[in-house]
Amino acid sequence: MRLARVGALGVAVVMVGFVVLLLQTDGETGVGARSPLLGQPAPAVVTSTIDDESFDLARRKGSWVVLNFFNSTCVPCIAEHPALLAFANSEASRADGAEMYTVVNDDSDDAVRAFFAANSGSWPKLRDGDGAIAVAFGVAKVPETWIIDPNGFVRLRIMGSVVEGVLEDQLASLRASG
Repeated sequence: MRLARVGALGVAVVMVGFVVLLLQTDGETGVGARSPLLGQPAPAVVTSTIDDESFDLARRKGSWVVLNFFNSTCVPCIAEHPALLAFANSEASRADGAEMYTVVNDDSDDAVRAFFAANSGSWPKLRDGDGAIAVAFGVAKVPETWIIDPNGFVRLRIMGSVVEGVLEDQLASLRASG
């Protein structure tokens, strides 16, 4: 009888995990996550970088934009960093390369500077001191990555760490679909 209960509990846990996975993926590629923002204009983002440069997402129209929500102590953020570096380097070599931005989530400028000094990554890092950008995008937890098309529409949301090649593949698919 005890073995049957343990088995039933195990099946229930697996089923709940499966339902959660289905709710989070887009159903097509298995990479993207659902969001009411998909296909909609990106939320307004007006902020500054940790280097005190101004940033306005609306002024990025005409370019593919990748926003990666990040914290320097986040283990999955650290794990995905090599994939982001490879993606940024690949895009930098393209005439129509995507613009990469890190959105700093609940972290200090100094900690972020130290992380990037030690691990590379020359793209801009955006301040989100009050969390308004994360709230506007509905970020559940870091890391989370968003792709915005040249017309300013949200095209993809990836929850969790990206692995090498995923952003390149997803962006190639988005570019091909117009």
